[in-house]
Amino acid sequence: MCKKILWLIFFTCNLLLAETNSTLKLEDAMKTEVLHQKVAAIDETIQNNLWYKRYGNYLSYQKLIEELSTVDAELKKVKTAKDKVSVEKRERLTSKQESLEKQIELLQEFKNSPFSKIIESTDLETYPKITNPLAIISALSYIKKIKQDSMDYKAQIDRLDLLVTKLKEKLALIEEIYQIEPMITNEDMIYDAQKELNAFIVAQEIASTSYSLHVKKVEEATIRITQDITLQMKRAFNIGIFIVVVIVFTLLLKFFAKRYIKDNERFYTANKIINFANVTLIILILLFSYIENVSYLVTVLGFASAGIAIAMKDWFMSILGWMVIIFGGSFHVGDRIKVKKDGLPYVGDIIDISLLRMTVLEDITLTSYMENTRSGRIFFVPNNLIFSAVISNYTHGTMRTVWDGINIYITFGSNHKKAVHIAREITKKYSKGYTDIARKQLNLLRNQYSLKNTNVEPRIFSFVEPQGFCINCWYMTNSYAALSLRGTIGCEIIDAFMQEDDITIAYQTHNINIGKQERPSFPPDELKSPDEKSLF
Repeated sequence: MCKKILWLIFFTCNLLLAETNSTLKLEDAMKTEVLHQKVAAIDETIQNNLWYKRYGNYLSYQKLIEELSTVDAELKKVKTAKDKVSVEKRERLTSKQESLEKQIELLQEFKNSPFSKIIESTDLETYPKITNPLAIISALSYIKKIKQDSMDYKAQIDRLDLLVTKLKEKLALIEEIYQIEPMITNEDMIYDAQKELNAFIVAQEIASTSYSLHVKKVEEATIRITQDITLQMKRAFNIGIFIVVVIVFTLLLKFFAKRYIKDNERFYTANKIINFANVTLIILILLFSYIENVSYLVTVLGFASAGIAIAMKDWFMSILGWMVIIFGGSFHVGDRIKVKKDGLPYVGDIIDISLLRMTVLEDITLTSYMENTRSGRIFFVPNNLIFSAVISNYTHGTMRTVWDGINIYITFGSNHKKAVHIAREITKKYSKGYTDIARKQLNLLRNQYSLKNTNVEPRIFSFVEPQGFCINCWYMTNSYAALSLRGTIGCEIIDAFMQEDDITIAYQTHNINIGKQERPSFPPDELKSPDEKSLF
């Protein structure tokens, strides 16, 4: 009876123990399933991580290298064998060798460690030297670039940190699974996970150190460039103030010149000189402020001057001509000049004298009436033309008058003495004002030139010409309105001659004699020779 009771108790205990073990196994299985799902979720997450992909490609490349080495070793063993099995094996190994070589070629970019770019200390590009305000733009771009590179570097470090965190979680889950079910998860899986994690941890530690050094370099470069920008801005501000002072001083000079110089021509010349001096001074300020080695520039210009002088000969001659014009005083703005180029004469007023040319406005003159038959054009005279051509100035210095002449023909039967007297009186009457002005102007020119003949009274000459008796009248007239006085004097002389009975104006005529045409006479037949008779 006791044995039965003991057996019943033992059976009941075994049954309870079996049920307990079954319950524990079910709980462990469920827990293991949950852990496996977590590991799978981590694997799915890290698959999209750039560092994990690069590391996987790097391992694949190394594995392919090992396989290729193994295949090469096996291929050497069967290379000389000639039996059928060895030949088939050699062909199979050769095919595999070619396939591995192609795969290695495709993965060539993953030859080196994927962490080489972030674990090495990256040197910054040489930051630009700020020597002028324009360089500030490139300096700001440089600062923006290195800060953007630093942010990209930090993003790579963050992705690596996230990957290390996920791999640590994965390793912990694998170890926990191993503790529950050692048969399912072996130590090799833990070793591989630990090895993979260690590779990323080492890269993380070195990358963090490299990033810290990179940040310090970026901060140092930013501070230096910021200091250079501040210094350059202060320098530009000081130069700007100095230029403003020069401009204000120039405006004051122009104001005083306009107020105290009443002559328009002198004011124009003074204004040009002030502008030229102002621009030159500003250029010199900028030149000596922003060119570090001016002597080097002078040396370069010295070597290049010969070639420049040949290539830009006309420009240099025009600049030299401008200096002669400005400082020599031969021409001024407002002067009336006559230029002859390629056989064509041009007469006009100078409206501007620049560094390379004179701008001339063509006016209606005797030249335009006789030769050009048009006027009103603006033409440009290169300054270098004063060295190679004759340029007439109708209003040089104080002169504002020129000699003008007119020819009037009378017949040989006219009273030429009376005609000359009438022409002289009319010419004196209408040119008297200009004659007085010319006399004063010539007296003023005596201080500058040696003038011997200063007779400005009208001059009347008489000549015998084929078409009649020529009365040549010369008189002083306004340089800018010679045609007006010419027309007035000519018309007055013609009217005076027309009122005189003994004076006849001559003009070109042609005599044509028209008479009765006589028939040619022929000798009588009896005087003709036999040959002549046969012709008629």
